[in-house]
Amino acid sequence: METRPEPMPKGKKPLYIAVYDTLYKQIMQGVFPSDSQLPTESELAKLFDVSRMTLRQALALLQDDGLVKSIHGKGNFITKAHPNKSATLGLEKIGNPMYKCHTEPIDDVELHFRLDLESEYTQEVLQRKAAAVVAIERLYKSKGDVVGYSFTFMAIETVSEMKLDLQNEPQLLEMLESKVYELANSAILDIKRSTFVKAANQSFTMVGSGECDVLLESVYIREDYPAVYNKYYIPREFSQLKVHASK
Repeated sequence: METRPEPMPKGKKPLYIAVYDTLYKQIMQGVFPSDSQLPTESELAKLFDVSRMTLRQALALLQDDGLVKSIHGKGNFITKAHPNKSATLGLEKIGNPMYKCHTEPIDDVELHFRLDLESEYTQEVLQRKAAAVVAIERLYKSKGDVVGYSFTFMAIETVSEMKLDLQNEPQLLEMLESKVYELANSAILDIKRSTFVKAANQSFTMVGSGECDVLLESVYIREDYPAVYNKYYIPREFSQLKVHASK
């Protein structure tokens, strides 16, 4: 598709803002449809007759708007919908944050778990002593690619309290993905920025540059200690954090 830019407005407006305004208008008008790939940065810079630095400033604003996502090694892509039109619930509602904050459709979740001895760290995050701790990994996939990751700690006593069968993977997955949020009366989220570091024994590679938004989550069914403690890793390319504030 050949797309000619509109003439750059004259005046005091910074050049990168003019490029941003034009690209924003074209995206909203469907010149670049949802899920389509933008031309390369070199092609766009030539098209708008600007430097690549100026173009990248404009693209950064579009990424902040949630209209463009940059996938390392692949290029820039248009997201599925304008964020203002998204029906996704914000983080102020209890629910699995992977589905609230991830821009890609998750079509498969792979689960692995092991039993560990408790440690000072697990006592701190689970706010209780435990005879043992269940450590659970979930790989979130889209079209075969791992696009998200979570790590969960749960006291073995919680397994008994919730009548879970650790050998029943569908039951365990349903509990972690949705049921625990239905039963919860509160949750605490701490949002950080981090680089995902894969352990030596992990065979998967997560799509993206490695920089992630990390959501540390304590989900409470009882008031005295969390039922689960989760760490959700969402690559920055796919992360869209929302809080719907109101009086």
